[in-house]
Amino acid sequence: MPATNFNFMGARRMAAAVSGVLLVASVLAVAFAGLNRGLDFTGGALVEVGFAEAADLPSVREALAGAGFDNAVAQNFGAQTEVLIRVPPQAGRDQSTVGDRIMAALAATQPGVALRRSEVVGPSVGEELTEQGGIAMLVALVAVMVYIMFRFTGKFAVGAVAALAHDVVVTLGAFAVFRWTFNLAELAAVLAVIGYSLNDTIVVSDRIRENFRIVRRGKPVDIVNRSLNETLGRTLVTSLTTLLVLVALLLAGGEQIRGFATALTIGVVVGTYSSIYVSASMLLAMRVTKEDLVLPEKEAAEEVP
Repeated sequence: MPATNFNFMGARRMAAAVSGVLLVASVLAVAFAGLNRGLDFTGGALVEVGFAEAADLPSVREALAGAGFDNAVAQNFGAQTEVLIRVPPQAGRDQSTVGDRIMAALAATQPGVALRRSEVVGPSVGEELTEQGGIAMLVALVAVMVYIMFRFTGKFAVGAVAALAHDVVVTLGAFAVFRWTFNLAELAAVLAVIGYSLNDTIVVSDRIRENFRIVRRGKPVDIVNRSLNETLGRTLVTSLTTLLVLVALLLAGGEQIRGFATALTIGVVVGTYSSIYVSASMLLAMRVTKEDLVLPEKEAAEEVP
């Protein structure tokens, strides 16, 4: 018997309402506000400068704003004396001279500043990355559906893909609502969320399939509840240990990986929720039965001692 006896599926309708609100809000935010795409996607200039002593980032940002770079992002890069400056495309200005103009603006107020590198990312590269990123997510979702269909049944595949799509949309929606910068690191985190959520969903699905085959009496909702309670300990341990690492990255990892850690943190929390209240609830909504999970005759004969 499972160590806990929570009636997870008793709250599935309330959970469906919460998921519906989150999904609608996320889709509207992405559709109308859009993601705050960073330099990796929009193009622009990337300038790295070095200081003799630890850089005063507020004064650096003030100097950049005074020179007309209002939307520039300045952050430490590797050391307190190194600063990475990201400048979005500026209409009517030559992007190739951004490094020189930034150096001129900083030299007036920041003694000992030196140019380390200056790069320009064209908008065509940004458009290509946007397209490839979208294709990567679609390919991942299709591959997951095919894998689950072969490992389980079509009903499990629908539930798994619904859970993964739920996690991706909600994570992207959070970035759109809070206007957090979305770069390639954040895209990598979203793809990692798909892998994390899939792993959790497969563990739960395996136990549901096993219990449907061995439990002789009981309604589908009772079997699903039993399966969720039996895997609850493993789910919580995995999620909490992952979150401990992510919290450490958020607190001590610096600006360079903050967006990555933020996206993964949201994904882990939402993915743990979806493996219970999206994937499993979809099975009940599609009226999964014991007959859907009966072993083929050949496989059943091999399991008989």
